[in-house]
Amino acid sequence: MLDAVIAAVKAVAQQEILPRYLKVARQRKVDGSLFTEADIVTQETLSRELRKIYPGPVVGEEMTEHEQVDHWHAGDAGLWCMDPIDGTTNFVNGLPYFAVSVALMRRGRSVLGAVYNPVADEMFYAEQGKGAYLNGEKLPIKEHVPTFRGAMANVDLKRLSHGLAEGICSARPFSSQRNYGSCSLEWCYTAAGRFDLYLHGGQKLWDYAAGSLILEEAGGHMCGLDQDDFWAEPLWQRSAIAALDLGLFVQWRDWVRAHR
Repeated sequence: MLDAVIAAVKAVAQQEILPRYLKVARQRKVDGSLFTEADIVTQETLSRELRKIYPGPVVGEEMTEHEQVDHWHAGDAGLWCMDPIDGTTNFVNGLPYFAVSVALMRRGRSVLGAVYNPVADEMFYAEQGKGAYLNGEKLPIKEHVPTFRGAMANVDLKRLSHGLAEGICSARPFSSQRNYGSCSLEWCYTAAGRFDLYLHGGQKLWDYAAGSLILEEAGGHMCGLDQDDFWAEPLWQRSAIAALDLGLFVQWRDWVRAHR
């Protein structure tokens, strides 16, 4: 099944996304976020292909909230969760940091995930209990573990509380910070060892469904701002504290919670 998902994601990205890169008009949803024709067409096309692989419901970012909730409740035995273009703002502005993200979920947990950046031709993927990979190479790729003070962090400041964001800006405990605007790739970069620490104040289901499994299968660790069990956090708006290395994870989790 994983091979079929990878093939479908790559094919749809090459056929529907890249030909529209920098060539489609942007529009805004009610919540102010961007979407394009490429988001809609990719979701429709990929949904059809995924149902051929497993005939379950699809929860996609470009559906209405009512559709998302209905499909979620109908898919306890198995459903697809997808973000057709994670990083649409990057996509429309010509920044080559966006991805197609797909996960198969059963009983509220991800069991298979694929995240594909078509510009870099990087396919991150994992299946529960079978490890995580980037283009056939087992993750993590970078094995060196820095000190906490020397770590590279990916932090989304805009979704953190004022106190925590201020603390990170004024007294950061790590070396350097990045935020590129695609949650699924941020998870995968952490799984690969490109980022040492990860923090996000609130992600949608399709933002974390595939990427969190890939980090988990790479041997990484994660929790929420409020709960040690990441999967016990609120389904539709889930915070994330994560790191590949256990020692860094514990230090990062404790620092974040102490500065909330």
